[in-house]
Amino acid sequence: MKTYLIEEYGDRSAVHPAEMPEPRPGPEDVLVEIHAASVNPLDFKIRDGAFKAILPYRLPLVLGNDFAGVVVKAGSAVTRFAVGDEVYARPDKDRIGTFAERIAVHQDDLAPKPAGLTMAEAASLPLVALTAWQALVERARLRPGQKVLIHAGSGGVGTVAVQLAKHLGAYVATTASAANAETVRELGADLVIDYRTQDFEELLDGYDVVLDSLGGRTLDKSLRVLKPGGQVISIAGPPTADFARELGANAVLRLVMNALSFKVRRQAKRRGVTYSFLFMKADGARLRELTRLVGTGTLRPVVDSVFPFDRTLDALEYAEEGRAKAGKVVVAMR
Repeated sequence: MKTYLIEEYGDRSAVHPAEMPEPRPGPEDVLVEIHAASVNPLDFKIRDGAFKAILPYRLPLVLGNDFAGVVVKAGSAVTRFAVGDEVYARPDKDRIGTFAERIAVHQDDLAPKPAGLTMAEAASLPLVALTAWQALVERARLRPGQKVLIHAGSGGVGTVAVQLAKHLGAYVATTASAANAETVRELGADLVIDYRTQDFEELLDGYDVVLDSLGGRTLDKSLRVLKPGGQVISIAGPPTADFARELGANAVLRLVMNALSFKVRRQAKRRGVTYSFLFMKADGARLRELTRLVGTGTLRPVVDSVFPFDRTLDALEYAEEGRAKAGKVVVAMR
């Protein structure tokens, strides 16, 4: 089957098309013919080798972290899906590879595709929607009346997180360019801060939660807009020892991650707030809950552009260079 993969870690030149054997589904797996897959910043981090110490992939490695498609084969112990079902998923971190014609996925990581969405729209959702859910619902336990700052509100995670936070009853502030201000307001943002001309640190105070997707200086400044007891949840900042324990990492790696996050955790403690790092998990049950929110119109996908499969390299370059105006970049196999 046709794929886009890496044979060694490196920059964008490391990704290339290649033929690979079709995956063999296990007893609890389904084999899915992929119709569309979306591009995520995680693809670039994996390609660069940023996670090779904690995610020791065997190379060559097919890239791609979420998809929508049709079941073409079901394992002998599969009970939830049948041949012909339209599905979507974020595969488990150890079984990625959605820039391909087919993929084998455990049934627990899969969900029925939202009926009202195209394959491209559905493919844009799993990773970012699960990230937003796990950050705001499971980690932050966001409640009605609380105040949340969501960075990069017009990005992949941001467009879903703004909608979900509003659904949960929060007051939602977000950072975005002036060109995307109206888009994020339509998604539910109460306050839009132009990151090019305004400093969110000077405008905000007393927030309960910050969802950080940028890291660096933005993360440092985010600690200062929280009220005592508030929390920053980052998907871009330094990993923590707690994250290492979740992975089942050894003691040495836990110490390394503890050291990497020491500065930001110390800053947070001095301000009476908390910092945590989130690496989202595949979860078909939660994805089904998100599917219901899509069905009621509470959540809607935002797709910037769709590239044909034979232009996957162009799609990756387009996304990595930040040329997408709002939402996700998708690769369509059909």
